[in-house]
Amino acid sequence: MAKKRKKQVKGKGKAKATTAKKGQKAAQEAPQPTAATFGKALRVGEGFTLADVDPRSTPAFTGDKQAGKDALVAADAELDTLQEQLFAQSRAGGRRRVLLVVQGMDTSGKGGIMRHVVGSVDPQGVEHTAFKAPSAEEKKHPFLWRIRRALPGPGMIGVFDRSHYEDVLVVRVHDLVPPAQWKRRYATINRFEETLADDDVTIVKVMLHISPQEQKARLGERLERPDKHWKFNPRDLDEREHWADYQEAYQVLLERCSTERAPWFVVPADRKWYARLAVQQLLLEHLRGLDLTWPAADFDVEEQQARLAASEV
Repeated sequence: MAKKRKKQVKGKGKAKATTAKKGQKAAQEAPQPTAATFGKALRVGEGFTLADVDPRSTPAFTGDKQAGKDALVAADAELDTLQEQLFAQSRAGGRRRVLLVVQGMDTSGKGGIMRHVVGSVDPQGVEHTAFKAPSAEEKKHPFLWRIRRALPGPGMIGVFDRSHYEDVLVVRVHDLVPPAQWKRRYATINRFEETLADDDVTIVKVMLHISPQEQKARLGERLERPDKHWKFNPRDLDEREHWADYQEAYQVLLERCSTERAPWFVVPADRKWYARLAVQQLLLEHLRGLDLTWPAADFDVEEQQARLAASEV
């Protein structure tokens, strides 16, 4: 089965206060990106060519590494508030939810997105699923079966570390199913995502685009540092031999599955700080688009204030 972990509620305490202070300072000093600019700059449209994207570029942001880190911290408070409003609305009957899909080659920075972007919001409202190779049970079902079981509930931000797109990536590169079968999946995926959009799911699909040179450097670091050995998998080197095939597979899925209601965004990922900032801003853009507000109280506030004031405990 897919490994699904629902994060538990944790107190934020002093750490959140410290982050808020850093965010206030960063907000004054850092170049301020606008989410709409990131969305426009990174969206896959007609005529898109993956090979034309420079993995070290920083579209929609002119600052340096430190400025990017400051901008990331500066936006934490807004992201946290919007996530909490989304969660709160579900407690009042709202059905809206967000699904963040993160794809990319090995070492492209998916884990960093989970820690530095998703990790900045209240874990009570996040559901994270890391998809590995299908289990024996999952292989008995259509490829979307395990995906449907992991979809976020109302008010939640669901995060897919890899996703249903593995079924037009890995299976294609390694000939795991007949070509006629995986070719049909593009249309199946588009119909599936259309039904999600109809069901109040906002889909944010991100491909972290890393260069083979940067991947080599990151794999080398994992081999050189004992504290990174646990992150190294010899199979990563096997997959690296199929680099060109994977790039071709990504090009096709980006062309076929970047739709009006569920577009793809390609994020240059050679600079980790930029990739984290870009994904954060894309998530912010989509949350802002939901026009979220705090749900109105379903009780008489003044009456309850009076009861509280009169209580003797």
